[in-house]
Amino acid sequence: MRRHQGLKTTIWILSVLVIIEGIFLIYLWIKRPKVHKAPPVIRGKIAIVIDDWGYNLNNLDILSQIKYPLTASVLPNLNYSKAVAEELHKRGFQIILHLPMEPYEKYRLEQNTIMTSMDEPSIIKIISQDLDNVRHVVGVSNHMGSKATEDLKTMGIIFKELKRRRLYFLDSLVSGESVCFDLANKMHLKFCKRDVFLDNEEKAEYIKGQIDKLKTRSRIYGQAIGIGHDRKVTLEVLKELMPSIEKEGYKFVFLSELAR
Repeated sequence: MRRHQGLKTTIWILSVLVIIEGIFLIYLWIKRPKVHKAPPVIRGKIAIVIDDWGYNLNNLDILSQIKYPLTASVLPNLNYSKAVAEELHKRGFQIILHLPMEPYEKYRLEQNTIMTSMDEPSIIKIISQDLDNVRHVVGVSNHMGSKATEDLKTMGIIFKELKRRRLYFLDSLVSGESVCFDLANKMHLKFCKRDVFLDNEEKAEYIKGQIDKLKTRSRIYGQAIGIGHDRKVTLEVLKELMPSIEKEGYKFVFLSELAR
C-alpha cells in the first residue's frame, strides 16, 4: 500500500515538474528577442505618366489590368476628356491636365492652345476653362509647348496661377532651352521634369529599351519619370514588365510623390 502511495506521489511530482517546465518554455518563447526583418531595399522610385487621354476610350480595358500607380495626363476639350478623366479617377489613377502650349511648329494645335502672344487674363481664362473640363486634377503638364516653355513671361503667368491653385507642374521637356526648372524654383512651385520618353517609336522592343533606360536613371538618381502615350502597345508593354520591375526592387509611385 505504501509502495503504491509512493508511486502516486512520484507521478504527481513528475507531472508538476512537467507543467512547470512547460510554463517556463512558454515564458521563454514569449520573451524571446524579436527578430525584425530589414525593410526591402528600394533600388529607385519610378513614376509613369501616360499622355494624351481624351481622344477616345479605346485603351481603358488594358489599363484596368495594370495594378500599379500610373499618372494620366488628360487633354482638355476633346470628345472624351470629361468621361476619361472620371473613369481614370474612379479606377484610382492620378489625373493631371495636359495643357496645350505653343510649339515652334504651328500645326495640329489643340483648341485654346496657350500662345506666347496672349496676355495674362487670356491665359488664366484658358487654364480655368480647362480645369473645369478635366476634373480631379492634381497637377499640370505641357502638351507641345517648345516655344511657350522657353518664354519667361508666359510660364510666369501659368506658374503663378498653378501655385494659387496648389497644383504642381511637370515639364515634358520638349525644349532643351526650357526656363521651367529655374522659374519653378524661384517661384517655389512644386515641379518635376521628364527623364525618358518611352514610345517615340511605337514598337514593343523600342519601348522595352526605353524602360531599361528609365530603370538605370532611377537606380542612379533614386527616382525617374517616364512619359508614354495612350497607345495600346505602350500599355501592353507596361502591363507585361511592371510586375518584374517591382520584383527587381523598384517602386512605382504617382507623379505627385516626385514633385518637389
